[in-house]
Amino acid sequence: MTSKKTLRLLSLAGLGTLLATSAFAQDHSYYYGGVGIGQSRANIDNDSIKNSQLPTGLSTTGITREDRDAAYKLFGGYQFNQNFALEAGYFNLGKFSFASTTFPAGTVDGQIKVQGVNLDLVGTLPMTERFSLLGRVGVQHAKTSDTFRGTGAAIGVNSSPSKRDTNYKVGAGMQYEISPAFLVRGEVERFRINDAVGSHTGVNMLSVSLVFPFGREEAPRKVALAPVYVAPEPEVVPPPAVVTPAPVVAAPVVPQRVTFSADSLFTFNQSAVGPDGKVALD
Repeated sequence: MTSKKTLRLLSLAGLGTLLATSAFAQDHSYYYGGVGIGQSRANIDNDSIKNSQLPTGLSTTGITREDRDAAYKLFGGYQFNQNFALEAGYFNLGKFSFASTTFPAGTVDGQIKVQGVNLDLVGTLPMTERFSLLGRVGVQHAKTSDTFRGTGAAIGVNSSPSKRDTNYKVGAGMQYEISPAFLVRGEVERFRINDAVGSHTGVNMLSVSLVFPFGREEAPRKVALAPVYVAPEPEVVPPPAVVTPAPVVAAPVVPQRVTFSADSLFTFNQSAVGPDGKVALD
């Protein structure tokens, strides 16, 4: 029954991916692979699990929980275009535990490990040339392995149930392109799992991933061109105006009659003009 359910979910996920990508031009397509590490946190009902393992007549006097652990994932996918990708991967959500004391005196310890595979449709919304928002929805097939041990009055508690189950997973995050061959993601994902003792719970994973595209062609980027310096046109200075001086018109000479005495010009018995005669002539 579980196998049929898994097959149906995987088929629906694959069909949904094909229908979505057919509506977009297939530009910038490439394969990619990656690895992510981070922390997981489980919302496991430890009280319910503990009570399901306690023998009749025992009660709990105290309990401590460990709901966080290191987690990692390996994945690969195909980017159909800048908006959609189909991604498959393996995840290990770590282990979660509790330790309780009982009355009569005893202890019950439990540990839960979760790992599995997933198939997701990943949507990308570019915000800038390098920064994008991510969203994902998919199916995951997880194996939950439990281990319970008892001491003292609870020494009869000793079991290791496990359960495989197929369910949904969702996620959201951000992506930054350092180069065409190297991307960085930050994501939070939620997995719905079976706790192997009869109920379902959620596990969140916060991770940072390194993504390595294969054979990706760099999309042309818009580059702002530096402004071209254009020298201003030289200012045209008009030639200085040529000023033609007004012609000088000589005043008409008015003839005058002058009378000189010979005695005033020449000395006696001399042909040369004397000093007083020169002054008179001037």
